Amino acid sequence: MYKLIIRPILFLFDPEKVHYFTFSLLKFVFKIPFIGSITRNNFSVNNPKLERKLFGLTFKNPVGLAAGFDKNAILIPELENFGFGFIEIGTVTPIAQVGNPKKRLFRLKDDQGIINRMGFNNDGLAIIVERLKKINPTVIIGGNIGKNTATKPENYTEDYLICFKELHPHVDYFVLNVSCPNVSSHAKLEDAEYLEELITEVQKVNSQQIKPKPILLKIAPDLNNQQLDEIIELVATTKIDGVIASNTSVNREGLKVSKEHLEVIGNGGLSGKPVTDRSTRVIKYLADNSNKTFPIIGIGGIHSPQDALDKINAGADLVQIYTGFIYEGPSLIKKINKAIIKAS
Repeated sequence: MYKLIIRPILFLFDPEKVHYFTFSLLKFVFKIPFIGSITRNNFSVNNPKLERKLFGLTFKNPVGLAAGFDKNAILIPELENFGFGFIEIGTVTPIAQVGNPKKRLFRLKDDQGIINRMGFNNDGLAIIVERLKKINPTVIIGGNIGKNTATKPENYTEDYLICFKELHPHVDYFVLNVSCPNVSSHAKLEDAEYLEELITEVQKVNSQQIKPKPILLKIAPDLNNQQLDEIIELVATTKIDGVIASNTSVNREGLKVSKEHLEVIGNGGLSGKPVTDRSTRVIKYLADNSNKTFPIIGIGGIHSPQDALDKINAGADLVQIYTGFIYEGPSLIKKINKAIIKAS
């Protein structure tokens, strides 16, 4: 029903406007009695074979919602009903920011992809923390954190630490987003020496907490083998808890959309089917060349159960969806979980 009726209607309108309309609609619909339980019964899959234990957390299933979809923690209880094993909010910055000028979100229908240059638009740390205080989810929540666009390079680390300290009581794990191509002045965050410094400082604060939280690093799909080797070495040196592979891509090779249309769209991060193989390659390289010494969350172009299984077979312990969720609908979560059970 979603792909035949709902998606064609939604795809008639501006993607960013549709995103917020869908949020309002889901908020309204799930206030109707029994809708939540009906949705859970239709979409959730409960099976011991799906349970995953990673970095001290128990995931009821390995299929999560990636950061960027519910960046402001508005819809966690509602999204939980669709059967996700974990939901990642953010990217959260210390101060609210509007992000890049619109229009900044584009569908590539023929490629089943999306290009975005949102620019870390979010409601800011204080408002998001207040929202998290008001909910009592049973799903694992990840906090994806970053820096404000206007922050000077010498203050990048402080932005991450501010977010880390304030979000710490309200999320189950953290993601250091250092690989998003849609914010300016990001070059420093790609430097291995600075990354080691950043991770070390965040870990110091983490060690001072009553209950330290897992910390993961989110990397780009466009890294070459030498850069991936540096990531493996960085994980070994810092003992960070894991890696999310991968973020959106700046590579435009192999797209069906015309070069003229891409020029009209402009810059931004590419997600969806065009990055499926790239992200799987990164996962496999990290797993093989590290002897699988750290957990990997696989993301990038998961539009089918087979896409998810390919990432798991490449070395991913968990998977996340975003663009596939938009193109394929909420039944994708159930289909992936059933495929994992069948394959186990």
